[in-house]
Amino acid sequence: MEVFLPIAQVFVNPIEILLLSAIVGVLSGLFGVGGGFLMTPFLIFLGIPPAYAVANEANNILATSVSGSTTYYLKNILDYKMGFIIVIGGAIGTTVGIYTFTYFKGIGKIDTVISLAYMYILAIIGTLMLVESLREIDQAKRNVLAKKKAHVHYWIHGLPLRMRFPKSKLYESIFTPIIIGLIVGFIAAIMGIGGAFILVPAMIYIIKMPTKLVPGTSLFVTIFVSVIVTFLHSFNYGSIDLLLVLMLVIGSIIGVQVGQKVGERIDSSGLRALLAILLLIVGIAIAYDTFFANEILNNNQSTASKDLNFFSEFIIDFSKEMPFFYGLFTIMFAIILGVAAAFMRKFVSNLKIKLLIKAK
Repeated sequence: MEVFLPIAQVFVNPIEILLLSAIVGVLSGLFGVGGGFLMTPFLIFLGIPPAYAVANEANNILATSVSGSTTYYLKNILDYKMGFIIVIGGAIGTTVGIYTFTYFKGIGKIDTVISLAYMYILAIIGTLMLVESLREIDQAKRNVLAKKKAHVHYWIHGLPLRMRFPKSKLYESIFTPIIIGLIVGFIAAIMGIGGAFILVPAMIYIIKMPTKLVPGTSLFVTIFVSVIVTFLHSFNYGSIDLLLVLMLVIGSIIGVQVGQKVGERIDSSGLRALLAILLLIVGIAIAYDTFFANEILNNNQSTASKDLNFFSEFIIDFSKEMPFFYGLFTIMFAIILGVAAAFMRKFVSNLKIKLLIKAK
């Protein structure tokens, strides 16, 4: 069974989309990293044009970030002040990233740029993760306790205009989180990823935030960055497909919940090595498609002779006639789904506690 995506103008198998997004969601919840750097390439492999894969995965990340951030909000373990400062840099970086995206799209090279970006990023991340996970496995076998320096200072710590962050108990230059946000925003705009793989280690090792505040603050920042990316892609290019977003969000949210539960019960060092190998394989596959494939199979089909249903026609007309409001609608759509998932998870958790109490 195939479903036609009215905005992306391709046919896809919804079962494949749901399964892949759920699997990537499990990996995201299991390892605490965003799944965008895996899901976007998978969408490209399924025949969705890279420019559309980037935009729709950004909207999916918005929904999952809202879901996760709401959970941390209810537990009161995130630093709003630090988050907003990072968002300032993220907004600047996102704007620059969109202009860069527009330039390469204008000269017809955006698909190549996206493929190259993923090829290099996945190769770097995969290699670093593989080395780190193998080191952890080796240390565990030899019962070696790794010694780390208490404080490592970089040039960024000498920047002026210091500010107090009471929640994190830090006295940090305002430029440090802004620069980090700028890098994350730029990457998010070009590649359609949340940037957690940069943001999380940067908050821990550079800003030196308390670890318990990092996940919630990272998701909080990702919400705003994803909102900007989603809106600009939708308004400028009309590339958000609500039907695709719905499938991505459903699969991802379910997968993330499963991954988080599984992650609480197992040692993920060995699995992290497998994830690193998977990243390297995906990077190699992208490199092959970019440089060696003689022709890219494209399942795009003309809709001139295709009778669209009412929902598809409505999406096309809405995006073309009112791009501003369509962009806002896609953002609210993702936010509502994310919040609903978070409260549903809280309801189920409270229900389990009540049942356990009654059983005793």
